[in-house]
Parts: sequence; structure tokens; C-alpha cells
Amino acid sequence: MDMKLELVMVPVTDVDRAKEFYEKVGFVVDHDQVVSDDVRFVQLTPPGSACSIAIGKGLTQLEPGSLDNLQAVVADADAVRAELVERGIEVSEVDELAWGRFVFFADPDGNGWSLQELPDWSASAGGEGYQP
Repeated sequence: MDMKLELVMVPVTDVDRAKEFYEKVGFVVDHDQVVSDDVRFVQLTPPGSACSIAIGKGLTQLEPGSLDNLQAVVADADAVRAELVERGIEVSEVDELAWGRFVFFADPDGNGWSLQELPDWSASAGGEGYQP
């Protein structure tokens, strides 16, 4: 049985402010629909991702800022960090860990993101082991 995660609801207080932020990060706006006075659905997709996020009004009961570790994989943590800084995004230094190199940032509500550059598992396992 296949299961593909395709959409994660991200709770925000100000939909337009969050939409602008995620566009600045580089997410593509797929949809922005006002369904009713109580529901607005904005879907954004990180570049190269098969999974999107949704922000809006009336989509989730989670408190804005309550997601503390959404994670995406990137090819080069240094390059991604440099690009985000150039775009005016407040981002951490690259954090070097045994399981990858990470860059962290948060949206205006405090929903936290980590961007992981995976280690070269083949080098550490003699050509064997996990390969994404």
C-alpha cells in the first residue's frame, strides 16, 4: 500500500502576511481560494517538493506558531542559507550534525522549519546503507 503525504496545514494568524513570507522563501502559490466568509485556502509548494503546505482561515484548530519542526531536504545547506539571507529571511548558521547539515528558520507566527542536507551515507558505509 502506498501513502503519499501531500499537504500539511500550517496554522497562521495573518494569511496575507504568511503568504508573502512563504513566497519570499521561494514557495510557489498553487491556490488561493476564498471558499466562504469563514474559509480561505492557500496552498503553497516548496520548490521541487511533492508535498505542499496550506495556510488560511478555517483550516485547522492548531494554534498559530504551534508547528515546531517542519523539515525539508536540500542539496546544499550553505547555498540555501545564502539564498534565504539574500531574500531577507532570518535564518540560522549551518548546524553540522552527524545525521546532516541543518539550517533553521521560522515563519512570522513562529512555525519552525529545518532544512537538512543529508550526509553522504555511501561514504560512511563503504558504499552500503541508506540512500535517499
